[in-house]
Amino acid sequence: MSEAPAGSRADYRHFHAITTRWLDNDAYGHVNNAIYYGWFDTAVNAVLIARGLLDVAAGPAINLVVESGCRYSRAVVFPETVEAGLRIAKLGTSSVRWEIGLFTVGHDSAAAQGHFVHVHVDRTTRKPQPMPPLFRERLADLIA
Repeated sequence: MSEAPAGSRADYRHFHAITTRWLDNDAYGHVNNAIYYGWFDTAVNAVLIARGLLDVAAGPAINLVVESGCRYSRAVVFPETVEAGLRIAKLGTSSVRWEIGLFTVGHDSAAAQGHFVHVHVDRTTRKPQPMPPLFRERLADLIA
């Protein structure tokens, strides 16, 4: 497992486009730092939903974020489009360490690099449980 997310587009396995919004900018004229975490969540959950691994409303299991972090390198400003690069640094028995690079058009280096750790839990008890084999199969191409 790497200690810090990778910083160029070539280091990521999948990209998800996210449109910035007017309200994402703060008083300093750039996207507020808290918005970046929402982009991380959006990109990862979009992949899980698209691959049939997350039923937000009724699935028996959900994924809880238990750790997160972000390093900022360059400001993002509305109306830029963000391209969230994803990769998996570690796929454990009941957890996944996602690494995300946020890129803007025309840049090969990340404007921000972040990570978060998901723990796969029972929806009702919130206790960790092993990810089913299908989960591992459908995420295998994202492992770095």
